[in-house]
Amino acid sequence: MRATLIHGERDIRLEDVAEPQLITGTDAIVKVVAACVCGSDLWPYRGVTPTKHPHRIGHEFVGIVTEIGDDVSRIRIGDFVIAPFYHCDMTCVNCLNGVSTSCLAGGWWGADDRNGDFVDGAQGEFVRVPNADGTLVATPEQPSPEQIPGLLTLADVMGTGHHAAFSAGVSAGDSVVVVGDGAVGLCAIIAAKRLGATRIIAMSRHADRQALATEFGATDIVEERGDEGVARIKELLGGIGADRVLECVGTKESMDQAIRSARPGGRVGYVGVPNGGSELPIRSLFGANIGVAGGVAPVRNYIEELLPEVLSGAIAPGRVFDLELPLAEVAEAYDAMDDRRAVKVLLRP
Repeated sequence: MRATLIHGERDIRLEDVAEPQLITGTDAIVKVVAACVCGSDLWPYRGVTPTKHPHRIGHEFVGIVTEIGDDVSRIRIGDFVIAPFYHCDMTCVNCLNGVSTSCLAGGWWGADDRNGDFVDGAQGEFVRVPNADGTLVATPEQPSPEQIPGLLTLADVMGTGHHAAFSAGVSAGDSVVVVGDGAVGLCAIIAAKRLGATRIIAMSRHADRQALATEFGATDIVEERGDEGVARIKELLGGIGADRVLECVGTKESMDQAIRSARPGGRVGYVGVPNGGSELPIRSLFGANIGVAGGVAPVRNYIEELLPEVLSGAIAPGRVFDLELPLAEVAEAYDAMDDRRAVKVLLRP
């Protein structure tokens, strides 16, 4: 089969690799229907995270189950399934506590599992899925082609945006600032509106993303950054800042922007993968009673909650995909996102 490997900075290749096989009774094999490129994939692509040797890449996919192990009981051959950006059993104490990213039996796509057996990356034609009954969520029926982009967001960006809003404690009547206008930030706007926020400020400098943010529920757009950005937000919110701030980038600058945009007693939910020396200013947080919570999003715990609304069209996170390419053009997919020619690229094997 064909799968994507990263060889180094700006060196993405589609290569022939061995097709996955069932190894344990809890495995499933999934034929990938759609995958995508994540903003976090750009860190190794840009060389920010060094690539020491060529390896498989990609962690978001949906597809059709083609084989199952003898111990798989919930997932069936022929199911259309959503795979979160990690695998997990959904039975251990951490999964049951809502933190399936810390599953005691879990792991990551494109790496060895807990038994030392390789698990495929998502940007390929097939994937071996460990802990299939826990990892995968089957849709009630086969989705239409138009529904697939929205379902794919549940593998990562919609659930991650939701985690930012959940971690910040967004509730009815809140004012919310969203730092970051990538796919996660845009999905965080959907999540904030869904949870009842009435004032949602999107920080964005790109006209196409501003338009989508407004469509998703943003009431205001702020283009300024740094001190000017903080001043503008406070001007819009009565001089004190936002009830909740959702940090969806992961840089030192974006975290600083988020914290300083919160009102005294406010809360910051952060989901941007940390990069660039982010640190928390404990003295400032202490003095203003600002809370900070978040981290790597346990999206598997949110899929069942969000799935009906994606299927019904109540929310439309699939709109973040503004470019679709065949898997054969995966290198162009990375380049397009790196150049900001695309918010998020959907790949069809």
